[in-house]
Amino acid sequence: MHDEALTRSSEHRRPISPEVHAVLDYTVAATFLGVAAWFAGRHRRAAALALANGVMVAVMSMLTDYPGGLLPVLSFRDHRNADVLQAALAGAGPMLFGFAGDREAAYFYAQAASEAGVVAATDWDAGAVWSARH
Repeated sequence: MHDEALTRSSEHRRPISPEVHAVLDYTVAATFLGVAAWFAGRHRRAAALALANGVMVAVMSMLTDYPGGLLPVLSFRDHRNADVLQAALAGAGPMLFGFAGDREAAYFYAQAASEAGVVAATDWDAGAVWSARH
């Protein structure tokens, strides 16, 4: 009975593991920083928002107890909460920074939607398992 319950619960796990999530996070941080450089010469507010998001994701990643975390003071579940805040910043940022109608805003809206998908598809319970093994 116990094995059946374990099998059943593992069949319903979300597809993004802590390892994959870490790779996605560092990729998103690098992309935001690249976009900040790209926007810098033509749209200062979009560049500032991209820089803020890039730094936020990079620092969060470095502080998370998951693969690639350098100073793991945030649990994987706490990281989830920060991901939700980052998605909100990306999605609301163009309005807050005063460029919601500009074409540069589309990048942030797309990233916020992507981040919401990653949050929904991540197996947040696997973080405790990873942490216990490492």
